[in-house]
Amino acid sequence: MAMMDVGVLDDEATAIYAHLFDALGDPSRLAVLQHLASGEHRVRDLVDHLGLAQSTVSKHLRFMQDCRLITVRTEGRASWFNLAHPAATAALINAAEVLLRDAGTHVSLCTHLRQLSAVSTDRKDVA
Repeated sequence: MAMMDVGVLDDEATAIYAHLFDALGDPSRLAVLQHLASGEHRVRDLVDHLGLAQSTVSKHLRFMQDCRLITVRTEGRASWFNLAHPAATAALINAAEVLLRDAGTHVSLCTHLRQLSAVSTDRKDVA
């Protein structure tokens, strides 16, 4: 079998991909994504849903904002968090499910997260 010449690896791109996969590699952050797939949430809502400390939820939200996975909308004193790219997030989750299935693991995340690719185009899915 012939080896493909990958050329020079792009260290910056590799670091960006690794950061994204770090964001998706934490069970609490995946739980946050599942909740946000059903609609906007405040930190307080996520604290109640997840049973985590407010500071922990805020830390996870900052990490996911840094990766541009989520957006924040301020309304008065409240900050509302939402998925930044629901269709792209759903496509990635669906691809992971296929990879896991092909590797012999049959699991799936919540239905509303996996089916976001059917979201209407009135939501902004492209930066």
